[in-house]
Amino acid sequence: MKPVKLFYLKNCPFCKKALRYIEEARAAHPELAAVGIEMIEESEQPALADTFDYYYVPTFYVGGVKVHEGGVYPEEVEKILRSALE
Repeated sequence: MKPVKLFYLKNCPFCKKALRYIEEARAAHPELAAVGIEMIEESEQPALADTFDYYYVPTFYVGGVKVHEGGVYPEEVEKILRSALE
């Protein structure tokens, strides 16, 4: 399983949606519950966030590769989680 990193801001409305979509995808597809996600709140860990190449949040990295940046839809979150299982 590939590691997943999610960069977010706690007050970002798009990030809040992404977090909800993650929970919904895991509830609908139990196999996705096994995917671990390292949650990185960029304002709390700015030094770590600065080592990654992105501008917008939420941003997902799977296996060290940026796979999504910015606003996200439920089907995209499911695809991201499934890519970690490959």
